[in-house]
Amino acid sequence: MSGTRQAVATTGTEAKSPGRWLALSVLVLAVLLVAVDATVLGLATPALSEDLKPSGTQLLWIGDIYSFVIAGLLVSMGSLGDRIGRKKLLLTGATAFGAVSVLNAYATSPEMMIVARALLGVAGATLMPSTLALIRNIFHDPKERSLAIGIWGATASAGAAIGPVVGGALLQHFYWGSVFLINLPVMAVLVLVGVKLLPESRNPVAGPWDLISVGLSLFGVIGVVYAVKEVASHGASWEAGIAALAGAACLHAFVRRQYTLSSPLLDMRLFRHRGFSGAVLADLLTVFGLSGLVFFLSQFLQLVQGREPLEAGLAELPAAIGAVATGLLAGRYARRYSVRGIVAGGLAAIGLALAVITLVHRETGYPLLGAALLVVGLGAGFSFTVTADVILSSVPKEQAGSASAVSETAYELGAALGIALLGSVVTGVYRDFTPPAGTPADTAAAAHESLGGAVEASAGLAPGTAEALVSAAQDAFVDGLRIASGVGAAVLLATAVAAWFLLKGQKLEEGIGH
Repeated sequence: MSGTRQAVATTGTEAKSPGRWLALSVLVLAVLLVAVDATVLGLATPALSEDLKPSGTQLLWIGDIYSFVIAGLLVSMGSLGDRIGRKKLLLTGATAFGAVSVLNAYATSPEMMIVARALLGVAGATLMPSTLALIRNIFHDPKERSLAIGIWGATASAGAAIGPVVGGALLQHFYWGSVFLINLPVMAVLVLVGVKLLPESRNPVAGPWDLISVGLSLFGVIGVVYAVKEVASHGASWEAGIAALAGAACLHAFVRRQYTLSSPLLDMRLFRHRGFSGAVLADLLTVFGLSGLVFFLSQFLQLVQGREPLEAGLAELPAAIGAVATGLLAGRYARRYSVRGIVAGGLAAIGLALAVITLVHRETGYPLLGAALLVVGLGAGFSFTVTADVILSSVPKEQAGSASAVSETAYELGAALGIALLGSVVTGVYRDFTPPAGTPADTAAAAHESLGGAVEASAGLAPGTAEALVSAAQDAFVDGLRIASGVGAAVLLATAVAAWFLLKGQKLEEGIGH
């Protein structure tokens, strides 16, 4: 392809920017912005449900439309950053992200919330590829880059920890929309400091941005994911079939078009590299298996075990602590032992931890939950950090934006599919519970929509009937959570086996030729 060159593993002889670590501090603020936003939504779900009264399907859309839109736009935005400049795209996206967060905070209906989350996805799609691509271009030495990626990943995990704790504190004293307003100060610091510290980088021979490819990518991903969600939620239908066919046709046309363009939006030849493809697949399936647990665990802690929002946020800290600890060490251990050993071992640890979640019930003590969450974090820190490093070290730095976008697309697509499919498992099992005798039909219908709806609907019943209704709803929710965790465990263990073979012989310093 015109303008590409063979990537080589550098040895640190290239010039090192004296402000590279300060620049990294700005990039991790962007990661923090996205990570905090993702985790506080789950914590705010009970309060949001009580205020906006979404149906079960609307609640799932609120949870996953953000990921759907991001997944559809990441490749396009990563390629755009390669062309117009990653710094410019990052700072523009951060400004938009903060502005749209205000719209999320003051949403007055489920429909408005879904639209606001979609717009937040558009802004969010500009952030993650830009941060990883800038790391690839700022840090030329492979060992320094591994440490920078470890810090990048650790910050994402720290954001996952800060989000529930700060969000829980806010929810103790303010309305649910306040969890989105915490994005504003982070965004302000990012933009003001980033203007001074971040170096600009772009692909000097990237060529024009192909808008037809942008449209095909967007509609293809959204069409396929929408179809999967509809089938999982409501069974096969003509609408889902049409969406699946249209989405698949768009993606097929997208791939064919990339091979014909002199400056493609995404160089499909990257996938010929086994390490690159294996790392992308591992990311997608890992997030798929984890997402159901992440989305529903906050509801379990609050609505089933009766914890306050702040307590629920603190209860989820072990996962973030584990991910921070191993993320900083992952690159070193991958070089000392093997890439495939670290990634496969991390994935297997997550799978076993999810298997433990299948044993929970309403009265499960926190030590079991905390230990499982810690193991999830330890495994995720190893696997996600090393796969990100593999993906970046497998491509020329001029294509870092596109490669980072593929990585992030796999992550967001896995999250969207996981919430849609595993969330639909939880919802499907939940809706089958039988209300106690004497429950009015309208109350039973409201209770079947969501666990939060059951808790709210029970307020108008006699004490005995209300307690029986909430108990039945909680038991059904836990049954769904156990089944979804079992599916997630099976996916993660299978992914660990696949990673062991796909990443055979992979080195972090390895390059890829074109």
